[in-house]
Amino acid sequence: MVLHEIAEATRGFLATLDGARRAEAVRPVTDDDLRTRWAYTPGERPGVVCGALDRDQRKAVHRLLSCVLSPHAYAQAAAIMALEDVLDDREGGHRDRHQGDYWTVLLGEPGDDPYGWRVEGHHLSVSVVVADGRVSATPFFLGANPARTTYRGRTVLQPLRLEEELARELLDRMGPTARGLAVVADRPPPDLRTGNARRVGDLEPAGVTVAQLDRASRGLLVGLVRYYLDRLHGDLADEEFDALDLDRLHFAWEGSVRRGEGHYYRVQGPELLIEYDNTANDANHAHSVWRRRSGDFGEDLLAAHHASVRHG
Repeated sequence: MVLHEIAEATRGFLATLDGARRAEAVRPVTDDDLRTRWAYTPGERPGVVCGALDRDQRKAVHRLLSCVLSPHAYAQAAAIMALEDVLDDREGGHRDRHQGDYWTVLLGEPGDDPYGWRVEGHHLSVSVVVADGRVSATPFFLGANPARTTYRGRTVLQPLRLEEELARELLDRMGPTARGLAVVADRPPPDLRTGNARRVGDLEPAGVTVAQLDRASRGLLVGLVRYYLDRLHGDLADEEFDALDLDRLHFAWEGSVRRGEGHYYRVQGPELLIEYDNTANDANHAHSVWRRRSGDFGEDLLAAHHASVRHG
């Protein structure tokens, strides 16, 4: 059902484009450089920019997102895009930010196998590849600046609230011995350790292991991982979760454990990497990403597809 919805949403977006826009939006899925080149900083991207599209076209872009994302993750994505105007106001408009500054590029078209798309701009990157009846949707990046908007000390808007709260709950619950293993540095890195690298690389697992946690803390760690995977539509998230080796997870925290101070954490498994940081702007500028070591940008799906074609 999800495959059908993704195909229909992609066809629906294509149907809104005239010849010039279509040529701008559609690139071949075989363009490996484009497919694996991603960023979460401000700046122009390949494809068509939402701000230049009409109402129906913009709604078609949002339909692409909503058919892959879970309802809560789609709400996060929409809030993050809207925050560009809030940030622009806070900066006095000198960087000319706007919530229309998000680009959509299609990699092939439905009917071709494989195909995919990416919706991307400041603090949002969602890359989707469909091949042989399977879906890849990593790297999956969400960020927020401001990370938290308040009224008299009370939170009004915090798009990545649970990304922080679930990790803090785990850190608090695991107890002093395990926490001593989990906190691996007093100072956090200035950003995600992998940044916008095309490959996860050889980032060494660090921190506390599942075996070093009590049963309740293990459940909280698995719950944190599940929350990130549940950014996707239920069926897609279930498939990703079932493929994990939960017994080989590591959880590492860097920086202060006090609220309002810079911090970073990551969760690693053989194929899983989750990173979160909130260090800039006095710890009010958050980044989070979920990645798969061999599967980002559909690399594993595309390799299997090409192998089957050769063997056929």
